[in-house]
Amino acid sequence: MASSSSSSSASSSALKRLSNLSNHLRPTNSNALVKVSAEVSEALSSGHPVVALESTIISHGMPYPQNFETAKEVEAIVRDNGAVPATIAILDGIPCAGLNLEQLERLAQLGKSAQKTARRDIAHVVATKRNGATTVSATMFFAAMVGIPVFVTGGIGGVHRHGEHTMDISSDLTELGRTPVAVISAGVKSILDIPRTLEYLETQGVCVGAYKTNEFPAFFTETSGCKVPCRVDSPEDCARLIDANRKLNLGNGVLKLTGGASLASSILKSLIILYFVLYRVDKFFVSSGIAHTSKLIYSNLNSLCVQINYYC
Repeated sequence: MASSSSSSSASSSALKRLSNLSNHLRPTNSNALVKVSAEVSEALSSGHPVVALESTIISHGMPYPQNFETAKEVEAIVRDNGAVPATIAILDGIPCAGLNLEQLERLAQLGKSAQKTARRDIAHVVATKRNGATTVSATMFFAAMVGIPVFVTGGIGGVHRHGEHTMDISSDLTELGRTPVAVISAGVKSILDIPRTLEYLETQGVCVGAYKTNEFPAFFTETSGCKVPCRVDSPEDCARLIDANRKLNLGNGVLKLTGGASLASSILKSLIILYFVLYRVDKFFVSSGIAHTSKLIYSNLNSLCVQINYYC
């Protein structure tokens, strides 16, 4: 009897271990790991247009309270154009799609103490229950995970100068090559290697289109001397391009470019570019950079919101 009881206990223990192993191996519903706000969830369920927004620009792009005010104004532009904003961030280790005002202000106050989070950093930030401000790559990742097809930002990363030797290439570009989200931006900063950035995007199979121009914009300037492979001249054309990319299941994103808002003078352009090159932080440069970055975001948003109404 003792032997039978021992055998039964061992069998039960083995079954329990197998059950635990099965739970670990069973595919996880990754969507359940992201906290989607009620507003965003309802919009996605009803087919209402939703626009993803990154959060690094809030924490690292400008100081408090300008960052909080800009974040609110950006979300207001999205709402005024009939869409729902979904600012994406990681708070206390929980990825969030759609932040309320309290969460937005918390992120703005955290500033650079929130970790700048690219795709590479997501698992670490979540596992350690930290606060993370998402870059373009991480924002695209979470947007795709919850079903948000479009994302607007100021500028994206690119191939750095001498990148053929250093391999310093932004993860934004590889994310565009593997995540089916349309990204609307003002291009890459002019201090980067734009020709090699375009070559790398081609290698990744990313459709790069500019709105009403043949020029690839360089963030702070509307011209770069580089031509885009695809030009679209109407909101309908933009929407059809994004729609075709998704329906064909190409598995990659679309980069849609809008010309940056013009600065007052070429002198101011040069000063702001110099600020980025030298990492200057005096008040003149900072205030000028913040003002122009805000203009770029607003310009991109207004362009996007017209297009998304056609798309949805």
